[in-house]
Amino acid sequence: MPTAQTPVALYGFLTPQSGHTDELRKLLVDLVEPSRGHEGSLQYHLHEQEDGRFFLYEIWRSQEDLDRHNATALLRAFMDELPKHLDGTPEAYFGTLRSPVT
Repeated sequence: MPTAQTPVALYGFLTPQSGHTDELRKLLVDLVEPSRGHEGSLQYHLHEQEDGRFFLYEIWRSQEDLDRHNATALLRAFMDELPKHLDGTPEAYFGTLRSPVT
């Protein structure tokens, strides 16, 4: 059972609309460093797949830290802009981290 300080992972794929790859890439890249600076961010990575999808992988110290991150103006602005550039909905997953963060 997760505790208040159990690390959580959030990960998933985002597929850009045709002609929106550069815009989506910029939105995602611009999110990386500020998110890494948020309290409780243990890992925050962006990958670009050969098939054109983007893969985000985040680890947060706790659900509370992730909730605080999600409530920032940065994330709210990102989430408002995101649908304009996506083909479909994000393929997102969330889970309790069971291996040590190194």
